[in-house]
Amino acid sequence: MYDAYFNYLKKFSSEPLTDDEKALIRLNVTPFRLRKRQYSLQAGDICRKYAFIVKGAMRMYFVDDKGIEHIVRLGIEDWWMGDRESFVNLTPSRYNIDALEPCDLLYMTLDNANELQKKVPAFHQMKNMLDERNQMANHRRITSAISSTAEKRYVEFVECYPELVNRFPQHVIASYLGVNKDTLSRVKRQHNLK
Repeated sequence: MYDAYFNYLKKFSSEPLTDDEKALIRLNVTPFRLRKRQYSLQAGDICRKYAFIVKGAMRMYFVDDKGIEHIVRLGIEDWWMGDRESFVNLTPSRYNIDALEPCDLLYMTLDNANELQKKVPAFHQMKNMLDERNQMANHRRITSAISSTAEKRYVEFVECYPELVNRFPQHVIASYLGVNKDTLSRVKRQHNLK
């Protein structure tokens, strides 16, 4: 599992990881497996570990007062999954995170992440770049949610995340987009969308 993460880090740095940096990563990152439908985090718990997805698919969601699930994040290989607010502030999470497929993960605690950020330049560069990308993606998603039609939201989703379209069931994508699955089916049918 570590090799997948080492290869991932190469995308963020022109310098290869040293043997000492690889050893430090192995000390600070813990392999873990989740079964399908197994939770990584449950609402009310503190997110004490952030996960790098080596293999599998996950979702982060909350359940409203009517018992309806609202998916706020999806993740697959080479993506990160965790409730960042809970992770950084050590406060109870409002979200559930579970595996939609069996998952191989690498977990790290906040202390682990801080240690790696100080001592592994590639990790520091990765974190900075992911923070920037995350902020841009969040702004794009908020703008889309408040101003776009269901059709436009779906088209933008397909353009931004083509690898997710066939990976997740339609009802999961519909929830992520903030529409019901019947609306998404109708949109796809009317406009001959995949």
